[in-house]
Amino acid sequence: MKFSQMEYKRIEVEPTKEKLAQLLNTLKSADSADAAFAAYKEIDDFGKYVGTMFALGYIRHTLDTNDEFYDGENDFLDEIGPEFEPYWQDITKALLESPYRTEMEATWGTLMFDKAEMDLKTFHPDIVEDLQLENKLGTEYDKLIASAIIKFDSKQLTLEEMVPYYEVPDRNKRKAAMDAVSSWFIKNADELDRLFDELVRVRTKIAKTIGYDNFVELGYYRMERICYDRTKVEAFREGVVKYIVPITTKLKMEQAARIGVPTIKPHDNFFLHPDGNAKPTGTPGEIFTHGKKMYHEMSEDTAKFIDFMMESELFDVLTRPGKSAGGYCYNIDLYNAPFIFANFNGTSGDIDVLTHEAGHAFAAYEARDIYPSDLQDYTAEVAEVHSMAMEFFAWPWMEGFFGNTADKYRKDHLAAALVFLPYGCMVDEYQHKIYEDPTMTPAERNAYWLTLEAKYRPYLDKEGNDFYSSGRFWQRQAHIYENPFYYIDYCLAQIAALSFWAESQKDYAAAWDKYRTLVKMAGTKPFSDLLTDAGLASPFVAENLKPIADEAVKWLG
Repeated sequence: MKFSQMEYKRIEVEPTKEKLAQLLNTLKSADSADAAFAAYKEIDDFGKYVGTMFALGYIRHTLDTNDEFYDGENDFLDEIGPEFEPYWQDITKALLESPYRTEMEATWGTLMFDKAEMDLKTFHPDIVEDLQLENKLGTEYDKLIASAIIKFDSKQLTLEEMVPYYEVPDRNKRKAAMDAVSSWFIKNADELDRLFDELVRVRTKIAKTIGYDNFVELGYYRMERICYDRTKVEAFREGVVKYIVPITTKLKMEQAARIGVPTIKPHDNFFLHPDGNAKPTGTPGEIFTHGKKMYHEMSEDTAKFIDFMMESELFDVLTRPGKSAGGYCYNIDLYNAPFIFANFNGTSGDIDVLTHEAGHAFAAYEARDIYPSDLQDYTAEVAEVHSMAMEFFAWPWMEGFFGNTADKYRKDHLAAALVFLPYGCMVDEYQHKIYEDPTMTPAERNAYWLTLEAKYRPYLDKEGNDFYSSGRFWQRQAHIYENPFYYIDYCLAQIAALSFWAESQKDYAAAWDKYRTLVKMAGTKPFSDLLTDAGLASPFVAENLKPIADEAVKWLG
């Protein structure tokens, strides 16, 4: 079915609650293992229906935040989602307490039950209104960013449409573009501070209501971190500071010398070569034509996948006023259909996002027949391995996207993977501090961000740009507002993706087989076990980062 034909129906609150109560009773009253299995299948099927309506409402809202109908529906879904949570929690408890749990674990494994136990740690009936407020504030941030219109170059441009100006050879124009965007953020600083103040306050209240000292522990439970804790994350960040920051600092100093500037200013950060960055040579339509060719040649499985995606119209990649910023892949459960959302802007990032989000979508497509759906649902860092590794597996086809600048793109892509790691760790360390000390003022938060800039990005010369020099750049990172503690997952996944890249340079087929092993396992095992089964080293051992980084530096020459 095509995306445009997928019918959205508003969830009826009271009938849905009644249905959930009936499903709970069916599960609790099961008098045999077969009856328990049948009851859970009914729960799983209903969950897919509800999840699909939430997905369609959210996706269509982000496609046009000015659409009055879906704007209203998104607000409605933000409001009612937490109301259903007590019912889902009761179902989870009944599953864990089922006299037939042993039979279920023998069939499905123990992971979904471990995740269920963790899920119970994230909710209390007294937090429903607070969850509604948290949803509302996140949506307000998203709509504020989507509403930004920058007057520049005799045009009215969105934030996404401003990105190509950061890569033009004219340094004065780059600076003017960066200043124009920075001015918008400074102009909206009070509102951005208000939104974050309220988010920190409500998340802290939620955590304390459940019984935690602060939001950090609850944030980890929300992210379903079964096989690692904050101590291991700290060890990973220390490894990045020790082994990656010196490399990225050197790469950035080489970039400064290459483009002829004394230091890397914010408006120089994305301009990589004096003759210009690598850019896609085709129109969006031509990019998709080559993308289809690439996935047909990559493997039989990816060929079937890309045909399904295109025939079902599961892409929306053109930027326009009112469209939400960024990119994502969101699965529409009833149709086993992963939807890819992006904002093409004519830079190499268009190819990055196409291959990245296609990695997410391919993994979801491959997991579509796994039952129950809990086992399709891998955690965030696993999902990002799928996507970031796919970016590298697409390398052999880059000539079709970039022509004779394909090698330039590959070098920049690999360097960017290294440069990203310190930034991602900076976002994570920032969030730990904020939620450990929720009484920090906006000025104190900004000052702390600047200390992290010095630690993780010492090469960046922020003088002359008020947005950067005042420590407000974090306000551009939507995850900090909307998905707390998610960002480190990108970093952990990047190490795994670089491992796949290193092996693919020696034996592409063997590396692809390992990747397929990982994808096929979906959410049947926790992150660390999946890495082991795919033959990858743990990122939580700092010394494991060094050979990966060394291999990348060697390749970069």
